[in-house]
Amino acid sequence: MSELQQAGNPSDKNSPGLFAPRQPESSGGIPVAAWGIAGLVIVVVVAVLIFVGRSKSVGAGNTVQPLAPYAASLPLSQLAMSESTNLSGGKYTYIDGHIRNTGTQTVTSVTVQVLFHNEEQMPPQLETLPLALIRTHQPYIDTQMVSAAPIKPGEDREFRLTFETIAGNWNYQMPEVHIIRVDSK
Repeated sequence: MSELQQAGNPSDKNSPGLFAPRQPESSGGIPVAAWGIAGLVIVVVVAVLIFVGRSKSVGAGNTVQPLAPYAASLPLSQLAMSESTNLSGGKYTYIDGHIRNTGTQTVTSVTVQVLFHNEEQMPPQLETLPLALIRTHQPYIDTQMVSAAPIKPGEDREFRLTFETIAGNWNYQMPEVHIIRVDSK
């Protein structure tokens, strides 16, 4: 007998036949519990990212922060502004200057708040960022965090602050730069 005839032979008890109902196949997919765990992990990751994003801006929002106690020992001088554009048409604004440690502690981190004033009697744009020290000038200006090269007592170092966006109502005058946090050892 041929295979086709055997498949349709109702006397063959091992063969389901052509018109017999199909047996359910195993889905072979991912179990529901695995989907539940994956969803829970995604919710936790999103919650952590939201929390971290909010904690960075706490206290630094749109209010002027007080000066750090050690700020008096870190005078800023020779402030100069410049601008550049990148290949995609974005504009960067830089504030370069010098910071001198006239105190007795080695400074490992400096956070500044920069106030960009306007002439429209509106609150200034506030930017809070870490101070970056200039490491090299050639072939381009390269910066590093203060923690990579702490500022010892008596040292004078060059720094650069970089801004990607500044409000259009800024008055184009030198902004105020306040040292609001200093870590030292």
